[in-house]
Amino acid sequence: MLRTLDIRDILIIDHLELDFQNGLNVLTGETGAGKSILLDSLGFVLGWRGRAELVRSGAEQGEVTAVFDLSEDHAAHAILEEAGLPSGDELILRRVNRSDGRKTAWVNTRRCSGDVLRMLSETLVELHGQHDDRGLLDPKGHMALLDEFMAKPKLHSAVGAAWKDLSRFRKELSALEASIAAVREEEDFLRHAVAELDALDPQAGEEGELDTRRRAMQGAEKIRDDVARAHAMLGLEGAEGAMSEAIRWLDGVAGSAEGMLDGPLATLSRALDELGEATSGVEQCLDNLDFSPAELEQCEERLFAIRGLARKHNVTPDELAVFAGDLRVRLEALDAGDAKLGDARRAVSEAETAYDLAATALSEARAKAALKLDKAVSAELAPLKMERAVFKTQVTDTSASRAGRDAVAFSVATNPGAPSGPLNKIASGGELSRFLLALKVCLSDDAKAITMIFDEIDRGVGGATADAVGRRLAELASGGQVLVVTHSPQVAALGGHHWRVEKRVVKNATLSTVVPLDEGERVDEIARMISGDTITEEARGAARALLVG
Repeated sequence: MLRTLDIRDILIIDHLELDFQNGLNVLTGETGAGKSILLDSLGFVLGWRGRAELVRSGAEQGEVTAVFDLSEDHAAHAILEEAGLPSGDELILRRVNRSDGRKTAWVNTRRCSGDVLRMLSETLVELHGQHDDRGLLDPKGHMALLDEFMAKPKLHSAVGAAWKDLSRFRKELSALEASIAAVREEEDFLRHAVAELDALDPQAGEEGELDTRRRAMQGAEKIRDDVARAHAMLGLEGAEGAMSEAIRWLDGVAGSAEGMLDGPLATLSRALDELGEATSGVEQCLDNLDFSPAELEQCEERLFAIRGLARKHNVTPDELAVFAGDLRVRLEALDAGDAKLGDARRAVSEAETAYDLAATALSEARAKAALKLDKAVSAELAPLKMERAVFKTQVTDTSASRAGRDAVAFSVATNPGAPSGPLNKIASGGELSRFLLALKVCLSDDAKAITMIFDEIDRGVGGATADAVGRRLAELASGGQVLVVTHSPQVAALGGHHWRVEKRVVKNATLSTVVPLDEGERVDEIARMISGDTITEEARGAARALLVG
């Protein structure tokens, strides 16, 4: 419930504090007195988008504070908890608009965003303005009204979840079909490329090894003859043989040389050993340099084949093995595509079945709720002096969506025997207001925690019809809180609490204020609404009769 609304320096209001009550609160006043400013101020503190310039002329900032009483199970608690804001049985919203356009908001003394205010407002206040009945003219909003009356959120959740699953599986199937179609376009290339790569079987690092081997074999042709000549000079036919012969001759005379040849012989023996090792090394070199022309040819063919494939596929030679693996995976995916497509199509089919079941259950519930709503609205229309009107909720098939497969539209026939049709073509402005009120009464069971505001919903009606509208508003306010801005004396007389909005001039400045009315003041205000600026005793008498009635 909205308990207090405090407004400072907003438009033509310097300071105003209103204490609202449970039940039906009515605000009256002459046109232009500032009734709409109260709604603009409330909308501002609730984060609604409205007028850009709100700060009173000459003031540095405008400020609005609204205090609400919350029950323990009020929906606002969940929003406060999610936003990390403190909550209790009292909710204080405060918002400041500076003259430079900057806006700042607080919830229970903690800074918050305009988005948080707007989310809270959906649980706190429901406004029906002068053109709110236009919503009845748009069939897009009719389903929401029917669903609100039906009050079966689990059915909506089931349809929404089934639609989400179905959309996901359809998306996955579409992506898989596109992927397989793209791969099929290059199937011939993939099979040829994989066969070619598998036949060559290139390994990482192999190109470098082959290049080194090729260079070694090419160099061997140039040096082998010289190494062979050197080997011949070192062998038994060369240095080794000559040295062995020299040792043999010296060894034969060493005994007669009285030790003079012992040193040379030892040195020659060591030299012969070193020569033998050198000769073995040269022999090993010759063995390594020994190759066949066919081996060089094979090395070059493989090297050139690896390099050719690398250029063909625009990768480095060392990347060929990984590239081949990637092509094999794509080819395997193509080969396995039919099986995957079958699985994906089954998933879509199962999701479609699940959605059909959920959507059918929701459609059946809507059809039953439509009959109940028609009956409930018809019962509410009679007290509103529209007992001969026929209200019908039409539920028809439409394309599937997350909201189900139904289209909902309200139609009316205002007189017996007259054809029914859309509200905007059949009902007058006053009739539209009464249809809206009848709907709100039918939907009010779960709305007691919300403050409902009606801005001149009684326009276009008068006399007994206005009295009937007032009585329905009063009934709607029982156990809850309704605020009504009205020009109807019949509606004003049925209010439990009455304020008059009026303008005054202070120091050449026009200001708007709101005055709570006692019983005597109410008589004069309602009399003014009946007779105009000149209040007669007859008007006062009529006002007293309305208040007593």
